[in-house]
Amino acid sequence: MVTGGSGLVGRAIKDLVSGDINTDHFIFLSSKDANLCNYEETKHLFDTLKPSIVIHLAACVGGLFKNMNNNVLMYESNEDINRNVLRCCVEYNVKKCVSVLSTCIFPDKTTYPINEMMLHNGPPHSSNLGYATAKRNLEILSRLYRQESKCTFVTVIPTNIFGPYDNYNLENAHVIPALIHKCHLAKQKNANFVVAGSGAPLRQFIFNRDLAKLIMWVTKQYTDHEPLILSVDDKHEVSIHNVATKIADHFGYAHRLVMDTSKADGQFKKTADNTKMKSLYKKSMGKSFEFTLFDEALAESITWFVENFEIARK
Repeated sequence: MVTGGSGLVGRAIKDLVSGDINTDHFIFLSSKDANLCNYEETKHLFDTLKPSIVIHLAACVGGLFKNMNNNVLMYESNEDINRNVLRCCVEYNVKKCVSVLSTCIFPDKTTYPINEMMLHNGPPHSSNLGYATAKRNLEILSRLYRQESKCTFVTVIPTNIFGPYDNYNLENAHVIPALIHKCHLAKQKNANFVVAGSGAPLRQFIFNRDLAKLIMWVTKQYTDHEPLILSVDDKHEVSIHNVATKIADHFGYAHRLVMDTSKADGQFKKTADNTKMKSLYKKSMGKSFEFTLFDEALAESITWFVENFEIARK
């Protein structure tokens, strides 16, 4: 059972397993199936479906400004979702639960690159304190339930995710889909492509199709109680300005790119160390994991949005 199955990562997993002979064994859920903030609705879902494995993707998510302006909502909603899903995993004897966290849960004041052992070494950045704390608590709750139940709870920490099926809402989306949508509209209106902030912050971006492959590998192979970072190499870290420029270039609109330095930048960097993931993957699979080139993945994401503009979440 995949919670958040209609979202960015859920749809990528669905596409990945669509040709699998065991596809019928997957159930992809959306918010229309149940309000996971409500325990009784969550319990009814588990009672009806009786899953043996849960991939927990569902969350109340948004970009920098949604997090900054709705810290209480982000905290309470995600706490409710996570508590209900994990509790039901125990009550309905789920064998394994893989929960997805975020690199924003790491301490704001730290050394780089960040590794899995540094998770609780200090508070997260104040801009997304509510969301990050709830996600950090998901890791703690997973460990506690693992100690007191027969379910194998594991957690993974992906870096910034992007790709087809993303949320392109101008106010609440993450940086890449928001910039794609904004540039598309700017060109249509013959207006400047205005990007909030200086563009200096650095990010590691992972393509949703690559993350889907890694999550399926984790579901089959990873059983450690420690969280696992799922990320591209730190050498592939790119600035927001670089991303905005690449998007503008794709639209043939780089000459209208303007950085609005009056807006907040958020956390400057959160470089993650993927050494553990690369080592375990190669050991279990006999080969290194091959990530999709960023420019290729970005071009595919832009093309998908333009071709699916009418139906894309925005």
